Amino acid sequence: MTSETTAQTPAVTMYGADWCRDCVRSKAFLEKNGVEFEYVDLVADETGAERAHAISGRTQIPVIVFPDGAHQVEPSDRDLEAKLSELGIL
Repeated sequence: MTSETTAQTPAVTMYGADWCRDCVRSKAFLEKNGVEFEYVDLVADETGAERAHAISGRTQIPVIVFPDGAHQVEPSDRDLEAKLSELGIL
């Protein structure tokens, strides 16, 4: 689910763009597994890229931020699954 369908801000935030294959894959993984997340579209959000860079120190996307403050850049589905399981989200 994305933030448009939830009343509260989800604990997971994903910074990405629809033209990015890794972003499309990670977004589909989160949706398929029922993870509530906020999606920050870097094309539509003028400050999104700056915020993603401030978090990761890198320009690669997606940047996915977790409730414990950790983040992953360009994670594989396996890495996402491991982190979400560690946090009890999956």
